[in-house]
Amino acid sequence: MTRTPTVLSQILVASRPISWINTAFPFAAAYLLTTREIDVTLVVGTLYFLIPYNVAMYGINDVFDYASDLANPRKGGIEGALLQPRFHRRVLWAAALSNVPFLVFLVVVGTPVSWLWLAVSVFAVIAYSAPGLRFKEKPFLDSITSSTHFVSPAIVGFSLAEADITAGIILTLAAFFLWGMAAHAFGAVQDVVPDRAAGIGSVATVIGARATVRFAIGLWVMAGALMTFTPWPGPLAAVLAVPYIVNAAPWWNVTDETSPDTNRSWRRFIALNYLAGFLATLLLIVVWLR
Repeated sequence: MTRTPTVLSQILVASRPISWINTAFPFAAAYLLTTREIDVTLVVGTLYFLIPYNVAMYGINDVFDYASDLANPRKGGIEGALLQPRFHRRVLWAAALSNVPFLVFLVVVGTPVSWLWLAVSVFAVIAYSAPGLRFKEKPFLDSITSSTHFVSPAIVGFSLAEADITAGIILTLAAFFLWGMAAHAFGAVQDVVPDRAAGIGSVATVIGARATVRFAIGLWVMAGALMTFTPWPGPLAAVLAVPYIVNAAPWWNVTDETSPDTNRSWRRFIALNYLAGFLATLLLIVVWLR
């Protein structure tokens, strides 16, 4: 017997629970390593970037991508919800209502600098998918915006904690940004065929599947290289780029016609994020104990 989907179940699926940690962890790590204490701002900020932020980011995307998602065989699971039209308005309301209280709190406890980065973060979430902006359809800007979704929470964390921004922090954030761009670009490869059919532009539809895979690998190499210039034990994090490179390398000569097959590596990519997150946590513990 098939269960009738509820509003809450649709909101949950749309928010991609499997990816919540990817935005909450950067904020929590940046704030906690700076203040070295657990306070209300840490808890509220982490909760915000864990759930409401993702409800907005992925919910807006799933509502306004519904027409193209119908033709995409990947949609309808952990890689993206296929929201029934009757839930669209309610998902958008859920995104707005869940975000506002947290944003008000973060503004009240924040500084002009943290307000700026919080605004950048929220704008990137909206601009990626919302009509009139649709940065996801602007090649290369799509990868930049997607990476901003994951790096900006860390910058918000540092700014809320009023961290002294060192060269090591800048290099780490830059490496993280390159990693985010690579992740988005590689993920776009599997959708070249349905995106072109739907008239959606992306970095992959413009330069092709093969060039995009090579572009992503190059970005991961540069991300790893940047980490070698950070203070110890930062250089150890350079190794975290290797599994991503190995995962994408078999598709070095992929064609547009065979690009859907890269989904196999994309599914492994999701698992790699948990492995990389675990190893990054171990490094952060070492930094904490120094």
